[in-house]
Amino acid sequence: MPDPSLLLLIPAYNEEARIEPVLRLYADFFRRNYSGPFHLVVVLNGCRDNTLAVVRRVAQDFPSISWLDFPAPIGKGGALIEGLKLAARGELIGYVDADGATGPDAFLALARHLGDADCVIGSRWLPGSVLVKAQPKFRQFVSRCFHLVVETLFSMHIKDTQCPCKLLRREAVEKIHSSLRITDLSFDVNLLVALKYAGFRVVEVPIAWTDIVGSKVTASLFRNSLAMFLSVVRIRLIYWPWLYRLLRPLRPLEGWIYKKLRAPQPLSEAQAKNKKNDPSKA
Repeated sequence: MPDPSLLLLIPAYNEEARIEPVLRLYADFFRRNYSGPFHLVVVLNGCRDNTLAVVRRVAQDFPSISWLDFPAPIGKGGALIEGLKLAARGELIGYVDADGATGPDAFLALARHLGDADCVIGSRWLPGSVLVKAQPKFRQFVSRCFHLVVETLFSMHIKDTQCPCKLLRREAVEKIHSSLRITDLSFDVNLLVALKYAGFRVVEVPIAWTDIVGSKVTASLFRNSLAMFLSVVRIRLIYWPWLYRLLRPLRPLEGWIYKKLRAPQPLSEAQAKNKKNDPSKA
């Protein structure tokens, strides 16, 4: 019996120097090790370099690769929200980063752990995880502080919400998609909270992972951390509707803060419910 159809999303922002070997590695691995239909879609988010040309070149060798191109910056979370609109292409839908921190064998292992769960996520903080190269100590400290904030606000008991290696069933994606509004790096929290409130089962498993030199998160850690904190508070307020409505007059201030932090602003409720895809794809 063939494996279920699989859609893999890779958000990309100015990745011309790193993405080609990652795409070739994933496409070749799944061609050799996966019996079901496999689609890899790169979602380009405001790229100002040659990333699109690189993706096109690799796609000539691997028909399983295609892309969505958004010339204006929409954030990593925004790119994933757009990519998840393609959920009909796969019974299973997942995503990884463009830097290759998670190898294709580690990603495929998520599918083997899915069982009766609706979502399985890789964790760098569980016993059994293999960290080929760990994050710098200060980034680990900031990560644990962020985890404490998330756990205090949502009590999800997930040790690593931010690991960029997740796999979901199509039914779960389609059910929660209109609840996905966070377009910055707190998108993962938005996704997991939406799954929790919709009653879906999430399983966290150890993963093999390596920190890659040149991380864009590390380069602007303080600014990204503030934007993520703001977005996590916003997610909490969304699930407290009475307070969310009460604070509506502060929306202009919120927008001003996002702009000062150079962070992508969250989607409005109307934008989040828009299912139409951008036609800029292969």
